[in-house]
Amino acid sequence: MEVVLASSNIHKANEMTSLLPSYLNVSLQSDLGIHSPAETGSTFVENALIKARNASALSKLPAIADDSGLCVRALNDRPGIISARYAGESATDEENLKKLLAELGNCAERHAFFHCVLVFLDHATSPTPIIAEASWHGEISHTPSGSGGFGYDPVFYVHSLDATAAEISTSLKNTLSHRGKALRQLKEKLLEYYSP
Repeated sequence: MEVVLASSNIHKANEMTSLLPSYLNVSLQSDLGIHSPAETGSTFVENALIKARNASALSKLPAIADDSGLCVRALNDRPGIISARYAGESATDEENLKKLLAELGNCAERHAFFHCVLVFLDHATSPTPIIAEASWHGEISHTPSGSGGFGYDPVFYVHSLDATAAEISTSLKNTLSHRGKALRQLKEKLLEYYSP
């Protein structure tokens, strides 16, 4: 089945396509000339739906969209839905990290979690989206460590691993992460949805 992935983020795309069912033939929206819409929702679910409906409407294909981000307790769950643009609309991962660490400073409360919402629509106006969501809990380290992953991974420290998300293998990250867990949920729901 042809499906459009409502993302232009190659890192997300690589993580997601490796875990999606093999019967899906996934195209990135950017490969189809589709641009991301304004994310005007106030929640991860709303923004994922906005992206999925846009990609499906413009491609005339079923769509999968992800909206995810980092929520930090001491910052009232910021950066949250603006995680990718925390330091500005065209901010780099490094700029977002620097802003996060500067805002936290020496704060002792460093609990944080990544949250991911995935939405599948079989057509742009579907009133019954399939939604999967999951979280991954850890804390924000004082300094970045590791060269793997992307985004906030170098400062997302997981106690049970004694490592940041940037210090672990891709396969382990896919097993434990918010996106990996949400993708496995979505896969199960899709199998149920499309079963006779």
